[in-house]
Amino acid sequence: MLPLKSVRVIDLSTVVFGPLASQVLADYGAEVIKVETPVGDSTRNTGPAVEPGMAAMFLGCNRSKKSVVLDLKKGSAREALMTLLANADVLMHSMRPQKLAALGLDPSELLERFPRLVYAGLHGFAESGPYAGRPAYDDVVQGMSGLVALMDRQSGEARYLPTIAADKTCAHVAAHAILAALFGRERTGKGGFVEIPMFESMVAFNLVEHFYGQHFDPPLSEPGYPRVLAQWRRPYQTADGHIAMMPYTDLHWRRFFTEVGQPQLAADPRFLDIASRTRHIAELLALAGELVRQDTTEHWLAVCQRLEIPAAPIARLEDLVNDEHLVATGFFEVLDDPEMGQVRFPGVPVRFDGKRPSVGMPPRLGQHNNELVPSLAPLPLPTSFAASPTASDVSLANQSNSYHDQ
Repeated sequence: MLPLKSVRVIDLSTVVFGPLASQVLADYGAEVIKVETPVGDSTRNTGPAVEPGMAAMFLGCNRSKKSVVLDLKKGSAREALMTLLANADVLMHSMRPQKLAALGLDPSELLERFPRLVYAGLHGFAESGPYAGRPAYDDVVQGMSGLVALMDRQSGEARYLPTIAADKTCAHVAAHAILAALFGRERTGKGGFVEIPMFESMVAFNLVEHFYGQHFDPPLSEPGYPRVLAQWRRPYQTADGHIAMMPYTDLHWRRFFTEVGQPQLAADPRFLDIASRTRHIAELLALAGELVRQDTTEHWLAVCQRLEIPAAPIARLEDLVNDEHLVATGFFEVLDDPEMGQVRFPGVPVRFDGKRPSVGMPPRLGQHNNELVPSLAPLPLPTSFAASPTASDVSLANQSNSYHDQ
């Protein structure tokens, strides 16, 4: 049995931050009920799709959930939500705090009514600061939290990471914060409010290694971990391609320098130990790069295996579905859907008692209304959106209440 079986999560969030967090909870066995506006989450129309309203971005963040359509501007829909919350363990949303009272979602009132509820606010910024209530987008948070500046220092060009790093990182912060609150409730019998701000979460993420000498007073160095900021910290170019190779320990470097016929470099004061190598990391990586460039990728993979130096070939995204390890462990799952045919998903990465949880299809918009909110007028259960809203319509509808639209 999965650890969150019998836990019910009501998720009002949209796009990636919140939906990815609740998908983690669904992977662990929770019943996640995705509450959507009548036009649905904007990601339903983001990316390629076989069926309208079931686009790639939506599939990536909403597997194994149920969908209910509620127009919370209407009293009947708000009452239906209260009925769902009466049997819920978690409520999560990514709305700006100033929108909540009008929708009947004020945290203090809800927690008084449902004292065992874990109420999770996935915010752009903590409510106690001057940025409270501002909209937060992944690109904006990457810029504010120092990621763009790190890219500029390392590459000489201010740019974003080629992944929605803030949304995805903060989603996992939100998932573990909700789990911690649920664990606390099991100890005390009382739920409570959990705030997960994107900005603070990403600052904490970035400063794990990059706070560096700023830990001390007075500071012992400027912020930034030199090894990962060196411009030479990149895949090594070989005679016929590239390799991800990382000599790291003293033993690794001694073996590497001996292999290339320059054992004296292991005794060079610049490279003698990890502290010295960190101070002279740019010189070390430039020197190693020149040496690696003289032989092929296959040569270096064999050498690193023999010397027990971590190394791997560079994989393209399209290579991953055929990676021998991922194939052997059954990581990717293919589901047969009556309408869309075969649909492939990356699997759940963790295992419980040796078994990886299976994944379920993401829901169609309002697919579970009749099951979960029968008090409202019955809805047809469409297998597709015959009159699907445009992406711009959905985006505008969701932006009115949520923090960000990817």
